[in-house]
Order: sequence, then structure tokens, then C-alpha cells
Amino acid sequence: MTTVRDTCCAPLGAAPLSAEDAGLLAKRLKALAEPARLRLLSMVLACGENGACVCDLTAPLDLAQPTVSHHLRVLHEAGLVTREQRGVWAYYRADRASLADLVGALSVS
Repeated sequence: MTTVRDTCCAPLGAAPLSAEDAGLLAKRLKALAEPARLRLLSMVLACGENGACVCDLTAPLDLAQPTVSHHLRVLHEAGLVTREQRGVWAYYRADRASLADLVGALSVS
């Protein structure tokens, strides 16, 4: 499993996307194109720098732990969240730089 960590592309209107930038942008957008993942990202962002544990995210979503873990893995592989192991629990934080890159790529100037 590789995690996308590269900086995303320039704004779409600045120049045509390279194949590499288009692939990176598509991976991030695809990760967000699922309602449960959007909600998860919102919850993780709301937790701030402390991060959110998978165990705290299952009840609000009314999803089983394996399903929540799967969605978080997709967000992690797209580079939108970071993961930290604390004992037996995994905590996730939003990767604000990656989110800012994504917003910048979608901005129209």
C-alpha cells in the first residue's frame, strides 16, 4: 500500500494537467466521492490535532468498524489523512496541506 504524499497540481485553469497530476487529482477526488468518506473527513477535521480514533467514528456514522477502517484507509492512501498508531488504536488526522493543495487545484482564477 502506497500513500499519496506528493504535492498536487497547479490550478486547473493555469495550464493543462500532466498525466501524473491528473492521476493524483483523480485519486484524491475519487476518495472524496463517497458520502461516508466525506463525513469521516469532516469528523476527523473537527477533532483537530488530537486526531480521531476509529472507535469514536463508528457510532456517529452507524457503520461497522471494518467499514470505517476501510474508508479511512482509502482517505489515507489518497494522502488526505495521516495515521498514527497509539497502542492498539489507530488515530487519524486530516492532512491539511494535501487538502489545501486540492482546493488550490480546483480554484479558478
